[in-house]
Amino acid sequence: MTKTKHLTFTLLLAGSLPALFTNCTNSTSKAKANGSDSTKAKVAVNTTLAPIDTLKYNKKLVELANGDTTGRWPVKKQPYPLPGAILPFKRIVAYYGNLYSKKMGILGELPPKEMLAKLDGEIKKWEKVDPKTPVQPALHYIAVVAQGSPGKDGKYRARMPDKQIDSVLKIALERKAIVFLDIQVSLSTIKSELPLLEKYLKLPQVHLGIDPEFSMKTGARPGTKIGTFDAADVNYCTDYLADLVKKYNLPPKIFTLHRFTKGMVTNVQNIKLHPEVQFVMHMDGWGEPELKKGTYRYFVSEAPVQFTGFKLFYKNDIKKVPNKMMTPDELMKLKPVPSYIQYQ
Repeated sequence: MTKTKHLTFTLLLAGSLPALFTNCTNSTSKAKANGSDSTKAKVAVNTTLAPIDTLKYNKKLVELANGDTTGRWPVKKQPYPLPGAILPFKRIVAYYGNLYSKKMGILGELPPKEMLAKLDGEIKKWEKVDPKTPVQPALHYIAVVAQGSPGKDGKYRARMPDKQIDSVLKIALERKAIVFLDIQVSLSTIKSELPLLEKYLKLPQVHLGIDPEFSMKTGARPGTKIGTFDAADVNYCTDYLADLVKKYNLPPKIFTLHRFTKGMVTNVQNIKLHPEVQFVMHMDGWGEPELKKGTYRYFVSEAPVQFTGFKLFYKNDIKKVPNKMMTPDELMKLKPVPSYIQYQ
C-alpha cells in the first residue's frame, strides 16, 4: 500500500521560545504556582484516581474483539493499566498534522476554530454509532518532521519550536483534548529525539507517537523508501514513557506506532507492555476501503500487541472508486474494533 508523503520540502522555522504551560494540568506547574511542595502535589494526582475496574476492562476488551474467532483478540497476558487509563474505556478521535503546513493534515489545513468545529462533527458521528463508548478528543501533532533538505546536521528532520507545540496545547484546551507529539526521525534516531520532548511528555495530557515510515536506518533520504523501527526502538520508547509515569506519578501514557507494511516494524513479538503505557498499533495506509481493510487485517489484526488504531484521509482515501472515506459504521465492523481513530 502506498501512503501520502508528509513533507518533501524544507520547513522554515521560527526561533524557539520557552514553553508556556498556562492552564495546563501538570502537577509540577501547579505546585510551583501555589508555592507548595512539588512532591506532595505530584502524589495527589494519582491518589484521586479510582483503581481500574478489571471486570469492566475485560468486558470492554471482549467488545473490541468484536467476535474475533482467531484467538488473537483480546490480547492475552497484557497488564492491567494504572489508574487514570483512557483505553479501552474511551475511544480517541484525533486530528493529525502540523501548524506549518496545510499539506500534512487537517490539523494544520484549517484555522483552529474551523478545525475544532470539524472535529466536533466527527466526534458526534462516533458517539452516535457507539453510544456506549465515550469519545476522547485529541490533536496529533508532528513535532519532529521529516524533510527533503538535510539541514545543518544532515539528519533530514526539523524539530518544531516550543512556540508551535505550545500553540497546539493551547488549542487542545478548548476541547479538553489530549495531545500526541509525533516523531519522524529520518536520519536521526529515536534515542536522540525522544528525550528532547520530555518537558512536554511529563504533562499528564501529552502522549507519544512515532512513525517508522521516516526512520531511515539505511541512510536513504526520507520519502525515497519506507523506513523501519525494530521492537528494540519501540521498547526504548515504552521504557522511557513508563519511567516518566513513575517519576511524575502520572496516569498511563498512550503510545501510537504507525504501520502499513510488514517491514515497517520488525520483531513485533518482542514488544514489551507496561501498566504505565497503553500501546496502539496504528494502521496508517491510505486508499479505497477494501485496500485499507486488507492492510488493517494483515499488518495490525494478525500481529496483535494491545490496542489498534485506524487512519482516515480526507483527500487520499477518495482518489479511487468508490471515492469515499470509510464511515464509523464500517469501522465498527472490523475485528478488532479500533480504539484510536485518526483523521488526516
